[in-house]
Amino acid sequence: MSSLTDINPVTSKEEVVDLLASFLDRTTIKADEPAATNSESLESEYTFVDTREALPDVIDGLVGLPTSPPSLYVDLEGNNLSRHGTISILQIHVRTTGHTYLIDVLTLGSLAFSTSGTLHAETTLKSILENDKIPKVFFDVRNDSDALYAHYSINLSGIQDLQLMALATRNPGQRRIISGLAKCIEKDAPLSSVERSRLAAVKARGSKLFSPEKGGSYAVFDARPLSTEIVDYCVQDTTILPRLWSHYDRQLSTAWDERVRDMSGRRVKESQSPAFNGKGRHMALGPVEWARLRK
Repeated sequence: MSSLTDINPVTSKEEVVDLLASFLDRTTIKADEPAATNSESLESEYTFVDTREALPDVIDGLVGLPTSPPSLYVDLEGNNLSRHGTISILQIHVRTTGHTYLIDVLTLGSLAFSTSGTLHAETTLKSILENDKIPKVFFDVRNDSDALYAHYSINLSGIQDLQLMALATRNPGQRRIISGLAKCIEKDAPLSSVERSRLAAVKARGSKLFSPEKGGSYAVFDARPLSTEIVDYCVQDTTILPRLWSHYDRQLSTAWDERVRDMSGRRVKESQSPAFNGKGRHMALGPVEWARLRK
């Protein structure tokens, strides 16, 4: 998941108006915003999966789920998450059950992706991630895809990139710079003040441990057992995604929905390129061809 700097230069009077409106709108649930459903609750039970014996039940629980809206919301954590680093944890939040699985990839290695279900012996986590008929929602899939492809030859398919959905809802002229997850939550997530405070507290406790800027290290994701603060952070990072998906999806036309899916696939392909570099200012740029398209 990206943690890019959120910079969106103002270049027109229209953008000033939009930015002021978003500032006034960012702290509480909007009056016309549908209330969160039980399937979008931020209260999530979780299962930490670090043995091969526990995987078949997880796989069976991921088969046959509704696809509209998507049921699976995915994120990865690691030490320098990329082809050059490690994958430590793969988080899967299931919208229909409100349950989150933390797959211990560091411990399980390739078994995390090759172990099949009991009731569905032909299905593995790899086959689910590569199945274009099973939608998976990521927020900025690029570094996650880079790591999965380089370390485990997983070719992601059926991806809906929430970061691109957020960008697609903006007005023409405001799609040059993409936003990170923190900015999207701050600006767009329909949250109560209590939920917003709780999310901020969990993020602060987690980032203090892993963020180098705050004296932490991403190596904490490779420590076993994981600290309570890191577990809470991992769970929260995916439980918020269904809420954001619903917020953005209702704003997208059919044409923009198709553009998001197409560009999500292109991001996956680009991340698999030998020349891909998942760090740098270029990662904060939106698709050039989207800049002036009308909604």
